[in-house]
Amino acid sequence: MTQNNQYIMALDQGTTSSRAIIFDRNGKIVGISQKDFKQHFPKPGWVEHDPKEIWDSQSAVMIEVMTQQDIHPNQLAAIGITNQRETTVLWERSSGKPIYPAIVWQDRRTANFCNQLKEQAGLSEKINDKTGLIIDAYFSATKIKWILDHVEGAREKAEKGEICFGTIDTWLIWKLTGGEEHLTDMTNASRTMIFNIHEKKWDDELLQLFDIPKAILPEVKSCSEVYCQTAGDILNDKIPIAGIAGDQQAALFGQMCTEPGMAKTTYGTGCFLVMNTGTQPVKSNNQLLTTVAWQIGEEVNYALEGSVFIGGAAIQWLRDGIEFFGHAKESEKLAMQLEDNEGVYFVPALTGLGAPHWDQNARGAFFGITRGTSIAHMTRAALEAIAYQVCDVLKAMEKDSGAKTIEMRVDGGASANNFLMQFQSDILQCNIKRPKITETTALGAAYLAGLAVGYWESVEEIQQLWETDKTFGPQMDNSKVEHYLHFWHKAVDRAKNWIEE
Repeated sequence: MTQNNQYIMALDQGTTSSRAIIFDRNGKIVGISQKDFKQHFPKPGWVEHDPKEIWDSQSAVMIEVMTQQDIHPNQLAAIGITNQRETTVLWERSSGKPIYPAIVWQDRRTANFCNQLKEQAGLSEKINDKTGLIIDAYFSATKIKWILDHVEGAREKAEKGEICFGTIDTWLIWKLTGGEEHLTDMTNASRTMIFNIHEKKWDDELLQLFDIPKAILPEVKSCSEVYCQTAGDILNDKIPIAGIAGDQQAALFGQMCTEPGMAKTTYGTGCFLVMNTGTQPVKSNNQLLTTVAWQIGEEVNYALEGSVFIGGAAIQWLRDGIEFFGHAKESEKLAMQLEDNEGVYFVPALTGLGAPHWDQNARGAFFGITRGTSIAHMTRAALEAIAYQVCDVLKAMEKDSGAKTIEMRVDGGASANNFLMQFQSDILQCNIKRPKITETTALGAAYLAGLAVGYWESVEEIQQLWETDKTFGPQMDNSKVEHYLHFWHKAVDRAKNWIEE
């Protein structure tokens, strides 16, 4: 293959938008196209997407970015896919029609059922031992069960193998191949709560527990191999699909955190800290998740992960829900108007609290409000809250891994906010490194696909491409850090267990 005019396309299907990004051999962005799609909130705590709209937006940006850059399909060496994880789609095998809207990872409708499961003696431990996960409505298993229980005739069809389940990567591959391929990768499978990360297969005992027929499940593959080709009528050409990873694992790979102990945080809708733990899964004693980082060839790498449900979404909420400002980037300016937070704290538990608290019944709250409190104080409190949540997770990670973090690599939309990055460095008391290319989720998917087709020869070759844009070092003295964290933890304690069910 002549590679001078060859590119890799990454499909980055996120929670609020679908994107297609084309990369060259140097890992540089050649073109990018993005399309937002609608969020549906049918009841409090419910979050849904239209799977058809996800596909329409994703296929539109694929064509748009190629048209914009005048790139022909035969110039694409491969396609890599990265996706919002845990979001659950069920569709008819024969028609390809979804039987219910996609239930999004943020959705809390199965929280009560999860609480019932936790009350069963030994079950939490069993699920954690097998899957590395904590029983929570976040993961796919209870969403699948809910759809099968609530859509008329779904369970009977599922038993007969007439229904397909997929996380979003699986749905996109089904559509890209014209319904020919039903598959997923190790990282997405490891987020369903029905996949055994030690035996590397769907777990029969857990399938029985959640009443999920095996016939609906996709085949599980590695993260970097040629799985299939796009159908001829998609992009008018057959292009290899050769890389898949859930968004946070893709970002870990895109940040080249390939050695044990290396960590990254993605500041997106939520915040996701992931630390590479090498070829052995590390069991967490601090409410973190043990997950598959990636599988390349026969080798599986594992990671510890802590998920903050509301990260950048807190700023999105201030912008769209309360209309404090018109653009997210104005939050940085507002926060910098103040020397200090002046005692105002925000706990962004808008969909409960994730790691290390895992409180489904916590709710969002502002504390320390006085007559002098302004939009600037509340905006700063929301930005600081993102950093505090990341700090709580990283401290739990350090306890589990037994190592202190010297450096953390960052990416995602909110990593462009210099106030937030500096405050994060201060609160963590460690260096924060922001790379030149912050689209590391898409980059990770591109790297995995490129490795599979020989576009890049090795991981070592890719490591040479990683470049720092800016390093943030701690500037705040310890007593001030301790003061801030004291009041943050006081605020979190008061926001916990708010809902009584």
